Amino acid sequence: MEYRIRPCTREDTAALVETIRGAFRDVAERFGLTEQNCPRHASNCTAGWIEQDMDRGVAYFVLETEGQAAGSMALERARPDVVYLERLAVLPRFRGRGFGKALVARALLEARAMGAQSVGIGVIAGEAGLKDWYRRFGFAETQTRDFPHLPFLVSFMHCPLR
Repeated sequence: MEYRIRPCTREDTAALVETIRGAFRDVAERFGLTEQNCPRHASNCTAGWIEQDMDRGVAYFVLETEGQAAGSMALERARPDVVYLERLAVLPRFRGRGFGKALVARALLEARAMGAQSVGIGVIAGEAGLKDWYRRFGFAETQTRDFPHLPFLVSFMHCPLR
């Protein structure tokens, strides 16, 4: 299937919000996440979040196919040697076509170009299948933390860049 991944601008904000919210809706339903108990979960993404991220230097990318956004991801420099992969999203109707894999590959490529030594991610600790999926790209779980403002544990994973 033909697709392209490109950097986003502010003009892409609405498409990013729709893609992120749509991709994370099933996760929110599975874990009982609502705007009340987890207001910062990606299923509640707003244009304001995207714009604030871009103002802070977060780089968003969109994967387009069939003339529309099918997926997206964001990269944020945490430290000079570490980049965080955030909000990796593929809309349910486009899953199973390798788009998530393509987005991770692009994220690792971009992180290398930024001079990072590793890429970090945070995922819901109860998402065993997702953690296994990331392991296939070289990510390893480094710690699990409990945050008082979140109704789930967060597993942090890192992938060294060689």
